Amino acid sequence: MNKQDLLFELGTEELPPKALKKLSHALVENIKINLATNDLAFDAVFGYASPRRLAVIVENLITAQPDKNVERLGPAVDAAYDDAGNPKPAAVGFAKSCGVEVSDLQKIDTDKGQRLGFSIVQKGQAVSELIEDIINSALKKLPIQKAMRWGDRSEQFIRPVHWAVLIHGETVLKAKVIGVETGNVTYGHRFMAPAAIDLKSARDYLPALKSAKVEVNYENRKQAIKLQVEAEAKKIGGIAQIENDLLDEVTGLVEWPVALTGKFDNEFLQVPSECLVSSMAEHQKYFHVLDAEGSLLPNFITVANVESSNPEVIVSGNEKVIRPRLADAKFFFDTDKTATLESHQAHLEKVVFQKDLGSVQDKAKRVANIAKSIAKQIGADEAQAERAGLISKCDLSTNMVGEFDKLQGIMGTYYARHDGENDNVAIAMTEQYLPKFSGDKLAKNPVGQALAIADRIDTLVGIFGIGQIPKGSKDPFALRRSAIGLIRTLVENNLELDLKKLINRAGSNLSGKLSNEDVESDVFEFILERFKAWYLESGVDASTINSVLTLKPSSPVDFDARIKAVKFFQSLPEAESLSAANKRVKNILAKADVEVPNQIDSSLLQEAEETILAETISDAENKQATLQTYQHKLEHLASLRNAVDAFFDKVMVNADDEKVKMNRLAMLAKLKALFGSVADISLLQN
Repeated sequence: MNKQDLLFELGTEELPPKALKKLSHALVENIKINLATNDLAFDAVFGYASPRRLAVIVENLITAQPDKNVERLGPAVDAAYDDAGNPKPAAVGFAKSCGVEVSDLQKIDTDKGQRLGFSIVQKGQAVSELIEDIINSALKKLPIQKAMRWGDRSEQFIRPVHWAVLIHGETVLKAKVIGVETGNVTYGHRFMAPAAIDLKSARDYLPALKSAKVEVNYENRKQAIKLQVEAEAKKIGGIAQIENDLLDEVTGLVEWPVALTGKFDNEFLQVPSECLVSSMAEHQKYFHVLDAEGSLLPNFITVANVESSNPEVIVSGNEKVIRPRLADAKFFFDTDKTATLESHQAHLEKVVFQKDLGSVQDKAKRVANIAKSIAKQIGADEAQAERAGLISKCDLSTNMVGEFDKLQGIMGTYYARHDGENDNVAIAMTEQYLPKFSGDKLAKNPVGQALAIADRIDTLVGIFGIGQIPKGSKDPFALRRSAIGLIRTLVENNLELDLKKLINRAGSNLSGKLSNEDVESDVFEFILERFKAWYLESGVDASTINSVLTLKPSSPVDFDARIKAVKFFQSLPEAESLSAANKRVKNILAKADVEVPNQIDSSLLQEAEETILAETISDAENKQATLQTYQHKLEHLASLRNAVDAFFDKVMVNADDEKVKMNRLAMLAKLKALFGSVADISLLQN
């Protein structure tokens, strides 16, 4: 069957840079699905995206659907003809529905006897007939939050559409996409190569755009920007700091990147570097540069979208633009320092955290109370933790954080130090928000740890307490992220705290404000489920997690120790057999559905194998009491394998003698309890 590459390009006004990558990926996936749904085979689909276009190239797409042999079944032969062999209405109606005479029908053997049938070869449709619906359907399913109309058109898209290209091999396919007729004309760079480009084939696309100063491959363009920015930084003896989010955004802003280095006045270096970096990145999309010691250099790297014969003009223009931005940052910083952090409490009393839970300062007071309690348990200074909690949200009403919300906490640290607060208190201002995202660093200062834990547990209990439990993808208060952050802070810092006690403490601070009577159990179960998500992401298999989760340990550190012990146990050669045995024990005890004796009666032991197992269990109980870690406990319990296997091979648990039977059940109950002290081993899978 003939195969050709297919090119589709949609030319638009400049697309939202932060959404460009996501839109391109979605278009590729939607096209793949639609082609497969229409039985159109292909080798691969590649996505391309620049500020003015979304495109896909489908490699080796067949020119038409394969022909299909369609078989229709009609009525049973016995019901289709009368005794004289004449067709009845059922046969006549079926033949008519197939568009043939009754004599053209066939008799087909089926599981339910002979039936009338008709077979026909259905010719596959050409790509040219199907492609319009395939593309329009793919575009309609793009993740566009807000579409727009333009001119007098009724069609909608994320940005106005100006042209569309659709070529299969060397054949230009005619279709209407978002109200635009497709053709073979595309356009290069808006300024450096604005003339129309006639494409002869799909394979002309990439080289043609490259010649017209458009690097349409998103990842290639991103890598080019990274390398250029790094090279520019090296020229001035610095190291470029390239955050991926900013790199993605800049990649979505330019079609032909050219990195250029500018500078700003040294006087601005008196302002905290985070403020300058935020101003450069958020307002101007500049990359900042550090020296070998990690200090900010008075330089920035901008990425222009044009090759200029006079790049100094571009640099000069950017330097003029950045100066007032940095001057604003300096003004905010200097102004904020004229008042203490503590003085902002009065303003925060008027700022609502959540209408049922009070003001932001109400929350700070609750956090201070919880942080003081936590500090006592983890060996941090209680007074410092309480103080940190009371002023923890004060920087939210500063000028700097009002302009750059990502600096919350960070500015609190600067202002706290300026006010002469204890350095542990100052550090806690930043650390309360850690971790901010998956894989982020954690609070390491004990006062910061206490504050980070207290802030999250107060939010979780408060929001759950008023019934705003996350559902589906909706989580406006980021409670899932809070719970994961709480778990990581406790586990990775080895802080032995009890979740149930933390939840209870937070709940007592909110007495009279909560409507959910089950808030404590709801929050606890929610955090346990986050354990599962966290471990799955780190590569722990579900059965391992479930074996511990079923015990519902309330200490995250204890939970983690059990997980690690079970992972170790699974590596032992005895693990599979003992897991199966535990599953068998669990089923036998569940089916027995009786109150099992607490002790094993040695006088009722009849078989050698049950006597050996009884003695082994007794020895194990004594030994387990002396072992300090879960790993050592499971490692020792693995030695029970031979005795357990022999018991099940030779001994019938459900003996005729009721007393013997109950004694054997007691033995199994003790065996279950031994393993169950660490995890439910029966849930493990190979």
